[in-house]
Amino acid sequence: MNAPLHRELPAGLLDGATALSQVSDQWDRDIVRQLTEYIAIPAKSPGFDKDWAAHGYIETVVRNAAAWIEAQKIEGLTLEIVRLPGRTPVLFFEVAATRAASAQTVLMYGHLDKQPEFSGWRSDLGPWTPKYEDGKLYGRGGADDGYAVYASIAAIQALKAQKVAHPRIVGLIETCEESGSYDLLPYIDALRPRLGEVALVICLDSGAGNYDQLWLTTSLRGLAGGTLKVEVLTEGVHSGDASGLVPSSFRILRHLLDRLEDSQTGRLLPASFHCEVPADRLAQAKATAAILGDELYKRFPWAHYDCGGATAFALPTTTDPLQALINRTWAPTLSVTGAEGFPAMQDAGNVLRPYTAFKLSLRLPPLIDAAQAVQELKTLLEDNAPYQAKVTFDGGGGATGWNAPSTAPWFEQALEQASQAQFGASCGYIGQGGTIPLMNMLSTGFPQSQMMVCGVLGPKSNAHGPNEFLHVPYAKKLTAAVAQVIALLP
Repeated sequence: MNAPLHRELPAGLLDGATALSQVSDQWDRDIVRQLTEYIAIPAKSPGFDKDWAAHGYIETVVRNAAAWIEAQKIEGLTLEIVRLPGRTPVLFFEVAATRAASAQTVLMYGHLDKQPEFSGWRSDLGPWTPKYEDGKLYGRGGADDGYAVYASIAAIQALKAQKVAHPRIVGLIETCEESGSYDLLPYIDALRPRLGEVALVICLDSGAGNYDQLWLTTSLRGLAGGTLKVEVLTEGVHSGDASGLVPSSFRILRHLLDRLEDSQTGRLLPASFHCEVPADRLAQAKATAAILGDELYKRFPWAHYDCGGATAFALPTTTDPLQALINRTWAPTLSVTGAEGFPAMQDAGNVLRPYTAFKLSLRLPPLIDAAQAVQELKTLLEDNAPYQAKVTFDGGGGATGWNAPSTAPWFEQALEQASQAQFGASCGYIGQGGTIPLMNMLSTGFPQSQMMVCGVLGPKSNAHGPNEFLHVPYAKKLTAAVAQVIALLP
């Protein structure tokens, strides 16, 4: 019997330079174009588009991604758009193992739904107007994280091109992440028998401390949110007639927030919203602070103004790099992300408004239970309202944060090898201030899995805000690094 012309190489023998050359060519030739078309589609997450099904944008981006994957004709790959009644669709693919006697599975994750438009885009840019400029692909959703499914497939193709033996690989691409992934758990339950024995999770929905090395996300903050509304009247009245006698709904709301936050420092007052930073995460934060230094706060678009001939800038809460990292990854922080009950400036007459409502977003430390935090918020804000005003806190749900499991020796070595091969620098370890609800679900469901949580959201990439961009050179190297880590799975 004749020997096969192409022999599967043992695991780990992936040539990094060749892999980068291949994935770079694919990005330049095809993936950038695919993502350009993706950005132009306003596939807003269902939390921001209640008529998402009727609009069909989510359906379009899912079908486009599925068609592209099928066109790659990857040996051993099967693909399905999975649908549960009344829920956003999920893209599920599976690639058969080529490694002999391997029972392990790699799970690759991403999402295709997007945040809403937001204001403040550069005059030549827009959320649904893609533009490729100086290696950056501008537009909503390319970096967060429509690229993930394309990068995942390209990493698999890099393994196939070099005939490197690999474990079984499955992909789970959802369309509800930006709304809190409330549709995802039913899909995980439905697909659990098909997921297999997951040894490595690769989630490409996170950030990077810089564009100079591979970054592993070690923790994610949780989220507790909702709408706080204070009502004092059934309709607006003349402020000259009523002010001083009818209490301002805005003042009452400020008073209620004083129960939650020290307005002088921003520190959250309830002790139950805080937790101690684990020793290993503190040590990693010190190392990362030494790498990134003042770029940790200089990377933001600070407001500035002329001050006696010099330019003055708004200041961060701290200029200490270590404290800056802790503040944005392990400290609970309140943001007001929306308001209601206010007329537009040009329509604001001398009227005492009947109510004020704020949308609250409370970032929680990784170890704090979000559901319990939402209930504590409700009690704290609603009880004993000043002037017996009608106060309601409508909890918008929450997502518990995540602290990565201990890093296995093989995984740490694989990350370092991949980072050195693709970037010429060591792998960095960093916590992120955002939330990926899936990670806590997967850590609970697969407690023995290693978690490769990475992403392209580096300095100034501005996910969710104006001028969001995907750093294409970094995405190419990350794609090749993912292939190398898969190849090194024992």
